[in-house]
Amino acid sequence: MRYLPGRAQQLPGNRSALASYQASHFRFEVEGAVATLTLNRPERKNPLTFESYAELRDLFRALAHADDVKALVVTGAGENFCSGGDVHDIIGPLTQLDMPGLLAFTRMTGDLVKAMRACPQPVISAVDGICAGAGAILALSSDMRLGTARSKTAFLFTRVGLAGCDMGACALLPRVIGQGRAAELLYTGRSMSGVEAERWGFFNSVSEPETLLADAQALAASLASGPTFAHGMTKKMLQQEWNMGVDEAIEAEAQAQAICMATNDFHRAYHAFVAKQRPVFEGD
Repeated sequence: MRYLPGRAQQLPGNRSALASYQASHFRFEVEGAVATLTLNRPERKNPLTFESYAELRDLFRALAHADDVKALVVTGAGENFCSGGDVHDIIGPLTQLDMPGLLAFTRMTGDLVKAMRACPQPVISAVDGICAGAGAILALSSDMRLGTARSKTAFLFTRVGLAGCDMGACALLPRVIGQGRAAELLYTGRSMSGVEAERWGFFNSVSEPETLLADAQALAASLASGPTFAHGMTKKMLQQEWNMGVDEAIEAEAQAQAICMATNDFHRAYHAFVAKQRPVFEGD
């Protein structure tokens, strides 16, 4: 399945509204300016299928043009985040594909990560329970991660005879937790507890299971009420500067900040400061 643009309201300037989007392979809800994407196969610990991979990829691509979503929370139904690719719906069929078919699949999964990194909205994963394989990559590809002490995160590709270099893991994970720790997880495929994940910097914070989603949504709402154009610029620079030297990064940030100084939100913040008021940002 491919994302159908007709499901979103098209607006001028190549913008769209996703509040009315009806997802086929997960839940997608928008409240205020915050969207919550819920992987919704709790009886199987929310595994991914070929169809859900494709819809997730296309939805994150559409978020690049969404005018009404300013921040996004990704979570799982029940007491688990995501168990990775479905053994019966994905792993089994993959053993029957030829090399071109396998490469088409691995490129599609990588395109999901690219779309998550490219959308301007901050993406926050709320991780409880099992977070394994491709599910761990979904969390890793998010901008921030909130977890629980009972969560178990595992990049278990080696457990099924594959390399740990899946969907950008060898590029992303060392930048989040460091090279040595990333190497340990990617070589062994062992589970990382929630307490360990917070200590290593994988989780930004640990919540109680019953408050996890609300905490993630509150963080998303706080970001959504901020200067969202500037947040998008921050996200772009965080991604883009990985491939730059320091001098190039300083120049890129000079250009990015000059663009942000031309926004109305920058002027709103100045006038609010002069008036000793709290600025109300509108994202323009």
